[in-house]
Amino acid sequence: MKIVYDRSKCKLHAQCRGAAPELFSFADDGSLVVLDENPPEELREALQDAVDACPEQAISIKD
Repeated sequence: MKIVYDRSKCKLHAQCRGAAPELFSFADDGSLVVLDENPPEELREALQDAVDACPEQAISIKD
């Protein structure tokens, strides 16, 4: 499983961070940071919650 993150769509709403703080954070400059681009399967539900929460559809899952 791989996190696909489209920086051009992201508007930094932080909904992904709220849904999956173990996978997303913010850098000092305010940009989104994917903490683990290939997370373990046990984090799939949290990642799906982040995908669903993103109002800009900037995050997706590639299997």
